[in-house]
Amino acid sequence: MRFLVGMLWMSLAMESVLVAQQTVAPAAAPANSASAQTDSQSAQPQPTSNAPPTQVTPPTQAGTAAQPNPQPQSQEQTSAAAPSATVILPTVSKREAAEAKRQFDAGLKLRKKGKLDEAFVKFSSASELDPRNYDYVVAREFARQQLALQALERGNQAMLSNNEIVAMAEFRRALQYDPTNDYALQRLRDSIPEEAQPARQVSVVEQSTPIELRPAAQHHDFHFRGDSRALLTEVTRTYGISAEFDDSVKQHHVHFDIQDVNFATAIRAADEVTKSFWVALSPTQVLFLADTVENRRQFERMGLETFYLPELNDQQLAEMTNSLRVLLNLRFIGQNKAQSTITIRAEWPVVKAAEHLIKSLSNGRPEVLLDLRVYAVATSFARSLGTALPTQFTMFNISPALIASLGQNAQNLINQLIASGGINQANSQAISALLSQLQNSSNSSILSQPFATFGGGLTLFGLNGAGQGITPTFSLNESDIRSLEHVTLRASHNDPAVMKIGERYPIINATYAPIYNSASISQVVGNQSYIAPFPSFNFEDLGVNLKATPWIHGNQDVTMKVELQIRSLGTQNVNGVPIINNREYTGTITMKNGESSVITGLIDMNDSRNINGYPFLGRLPGLGYGATVHDKNVTEDELLVVITPHILRLPEQTSFAVELPPAH
Repeated sequence: MRFLVGMLWMSLAMESVLVAQQTVAPAAAPANSASAQTDSQSAQPQPTSNAPPTQVTPPTQAGTAAQPNPQPQSQEQTSAAAPSATVILPTVSKREAAEAKRQFDAGLKLRKKGKLDEAFVKFSSASELDPRNYDYVVAREFARQQLALQALERGNQAMLSNNEIVAMAEFRRALQYDPTNDYALQRLRDSIPEEAQPARQVSVVEQSTPIELRPAAQHHDFHFRGDSRALLTEVTRTYGISAEFDDSVKQHHVHFDIQDVNFATAIRAADEVTKSFWVALSPTQVLFLADTVENRRQFERMGLETFYLPELNDQQLAEMTNSLRVLLNLRFIGQNKAQSTITIRAEWPVVKAAEHLIKSLSNGRPEVLLDLRVYAVATSFARSLGTALPTQFTMFNISPALIASLGQNAQNLINQLIASGGINQANSQAISALLSQLQNSSNSSILSQPFATFGGGLTLFGLNGAGQGITPTFSLNESDIRSLEHVTLRASHNDPAVMKIGERYPIINATYAPIYNSASISQVVGNQSYIAPFPSFNFEDLGVNLKATPWIHGNQDVTMKVELQIRSLGTQNVNGVPIINNREYTGTITMKNGESSVITGLIDMNDSRNINGYPFLGRLPGLGYGATVHDKNVTEDELLVVITPHILRLPEQTSFAVELPPAH
C-alpha cells in the first residue's frame, strides 16, 4: 500500500516539476520558508520586440529575488503578447547550484537519522535554489507526504485515546504540510468537540402573526358568588379586557375564591370553574365558548409556520414529516423537497411544540466510531523421529517355473542354486535354455528385490521384505502465523454500517456442453471454432465482512448488533468446488463509551501422536527410536475479537414542556 502511495506522489511531484518549468516564477516555498516573488511581479508580460527575452533570477537563500526590467510597451502589445507563453527557465548560478547540492546532501543525512522535519526544510531550500533539479523537488514532495501521513497517524491514535486537543494539533499539522488533503480536513472536523461545532441552522422562514392579548399586569383577589357568565365578565374587566359570549356557554351558579393572582392564573381558574375556554379577538377583547372538542376544533386560533431544514435529504424530510403528523396528530402539514421546508398549520401550542421537536431532531443523529480488532494466531508443530523397519514379509517357494519369471536379476540366484545343489550342473543344455528364457521374461518379478533363502532342493524357499529396508527418519515442521485485522467504522444511530474487506471469489455453479453429437457440432469441433457457453457462477465474499447497527443511549451506553464473518479459501475441494473456511458471529451487546470488550473468542487445539514399528519392540528401553517411528502433530488456533465504541455525538439532551389543547 505504501509503495502505491509513494508511486502516486512521485507522479504528482513530476507533474509539479513540469509546471515549475513552464512558469516564470520559481517553485513555491513551503509554509515556513521565506516568501518568493509577489504575484504582480510574476505576472508581468514579456516584451514582444526583438530584444532578447528577460531572464528572471530565482530567489536567493534569504528569500529576495531580482526584479525583471521589462521594456515599456503599449496596451495592444500587451494584449497581443498575453496568449503567446514563452517558456523561460530560471538561471542558476554555480554558487546557488553548489549551495543547493549541499542542502540536498544535508537533507539526505537528516532523513537517514530519522529527522524528517529538518530534512524537509533542507529539501525545500535545495528546490528553491535549483528548481530545475528533479531530485530536489521529488525529495521535497516525498518528505512532505511522509510528514503528513505521520501526523495523521498520530492524530488518529489521539482520537482513539479521547485526546481531542492533541488530535486537532496533529490534523492541523498535516494540513500545513498538505493543504489539499481532504481526509485531514475531515478528521480535523471530527476532532472538534461537539459543543464547539456550529449547530445546524433550523430557521422559520414564514409564519402567521398571532393576536396577543394585553391584560393589565396587576395582581387581584376574587371572592365571587353568582352566575358563571358574570364571573367571566368580572375577571376580564378587572384586567382591562372586554368579554363576549357564545350561545354554547351555559349559565350556572359558581363559587370562586382566589387571592393575589395575575390574569393568566385567574382566567385559567375561571375557565376550569365555568367549563369554558376563550379565544382572543383583539388585544383587549376575548370570546368565551363551551369547552368541547368541536368548539376547540372550529374556534381555536390557528397558526402557520414554515421551517427550513437545509441538512436533511428527501428521505429524512419525509420521515420527519410523518413523525410530526403522528406524534402531534396534525391534519395540516406538508413538505417541499425542492426547498427543504416543512409547513405546519395548527393551534399555536401545537405549532410551538412542533418547533421544539424539529429543533431537537435536527441537531444531528448520534454517531459512534467503532474500533474493531480481530486477532488470529495459528501454530502448528509436526515431528517425525525414529527408524522405519520392514513390517511385512513375503515367503515363496523357488522352483524352475518361478525362476523363469525372475527377470534379468536371476543370474546371481542361479549361481546360488547351482552352488547349493538346486540345479544339476551336468545338464548344461537345460541351464542355457533357462538363462535364455530368463532374459526374455518380465522384469517385475518378486525376486527383483533382495531376499534371503533357506532350505534346499524342493524345499528351497525365499523371504523378502515388502519395503525399502531400514530407513532412518528425522523430520521437523513448525509454523507460527499471527494476523491482526484492525477495522475503524463510523455509524449513526440505528443505521446499519457495513464494511467488506477482502476479495470476491467466483464459484462455478454449472457448465454447459452439448448432450448429443451432430454434423454441425462435429464441424465446429473439427475446425476448432467451437466456443463453449459461459458457465453459471456466483461470487463469494472472502475476508472480513462486518455489519454493525448501534443504538446510542443518553447515559453514554452503546448497544450494538454485530454480524461478523471471517471467510477464507480452503485447501480442499469437493467435485472441483473449493471449500470455504467460515467463522461467523452474530450477537447484541451493550458497552460503555470507550470500553473495550471481547465479543467472541475461539481456541482450537489438536494433539496427535503416532508410533509405527514392531509390537512390543518399540517400548523396550533403548530401542524406542531405533525400531519405531514416532510422529507428533500439534495444532493450535486462537481467535479473539475486541470492539471499542467511541461516541462522537450524543443524542439531544434538551427537554421541553408544552401544554397542548385537549383535542391533542
